[in-house]
Amino acid sequence: MSDASEVIVIGGGLVGAAVAYGLAREGASVTMLDEGDVALRASRGNFGLVWVQGKGDGMHEYASWTRRSKDLYRSFADVIRGGDGTDIELKQDGGLELCLGEEDFRANEDEIRRMHNQPGVGENDRVMLDRADVLKMLPLIGPEVTGASYSPHDGHVNPLYLLRGLHGGAQALGARYVSGAQVRKIEKDGEGFSVSTKVGAFRGGKVVIAAGLANKWLAEMVGLSIPVEPNRGHILITERMQPVIPMLLVNARQTADGTINFGNSHEDAGYSTRINPAKLAEIARSVIRSFPVLKDARIVRTWSALRVMSPDGFPIYRESESMPGAFSISCHSGVTLAAAHALELAPVILRGGFNERFAAFSPERFDAAPAA
Repeated sequence: MSDASEVIVIGGGLVGAAVAYGLAREGASVTMLDEGDVALRASRGNFGLVWVQGKGDGMHEYASWTRRSKDLYRSFADVIRGGDGTDIELKQDGGLELCLGEEDFRANEDEIRRMHNQPGVGENDRVMLDRADVLKMLPLIGPEVTGASYSPHDGHVNPLYLLRGLHGGAQALGARYVSGAQVRKIEKDGEGFSVSTKVGAFRGGKVVIAAGLANKWLAEMVGLSIPVEPNRGHILITERMQPVIPMLLVNARQTADGTINFGNSHEDAGYSTRINPAKLAEIARSVIRSFPVLKDARIVRTWSALRVMSPDGFPIYRESESMPGAFSISCHSGVTLAAAHALELAPVILRGGFNERFAAFSPERFDAAPAA
């Protein structure tokens, strides 16, 4: 394997690039295979949140993993800037999830109560604020806003700069980037693996499949069943405006240039990334209920993208038992978990004990028989 890498990473999105970057930081020789612009590209359509509140309701290990990534983010951002000079525009000033009506308020209260009783990080310092408290932070909220949940740990980055910084940093550390490398076959090759692609074959001692929705069929080639499905979301961008939303919200943020981004919709639309006007109208109506002052704001751009969703919404990490050295990494929180993927997950791929370290995220959890 004289021309081979120690690790082949399949996927050039936020998850694959973070893992490749982390492996390269550990001194491994890495080849990153990216399908190119024909891929679904969730990494270029997301909202950019480094979001903590509510993550891990029902799986305390995910709540702790999310919090750990958030805690790593400041140093992670500094490391990326030191690599290729990219500023990912990290801000971690806390975030709000507004409640429209009493039912919304009680639902958030109940979620905090459930998570408070979980081991680990509990509710992640998330608290409920009444309408008066929210008005102090957001003076332009509408009369239907009854309150909000707040966590001091929430933040956001520029996701495009993050992706660029990971690519640039990995390559600065010696990683080889191959575009247009749609994978056709993954096979054992002696002690390692051979990956056949549209642009040629590549060999590596280990292979990491971090290709988003494509993990569903690529992981089968190494004996893994990864049950991920697409979930479509839309984002709307307004014209530049005077300050309206000075706090980060789970479904809205105003950027430094004055535009406001709205999103957080969920839709089962298969693999279609077509715009759904009805969904856009639904998002706009919700935004106007929260901020009536935006009723005349002009929308200048919109798009949709596909999340990578597991049946329970939590990550799926696994090393193949039938083909050791082959790993599958899937999640829909590629931005939030990027720091943990680069700085803590990637080293475990090299050092061993992967399935023990990430046992909670095994796909075998979906094999359990439903309760009678």
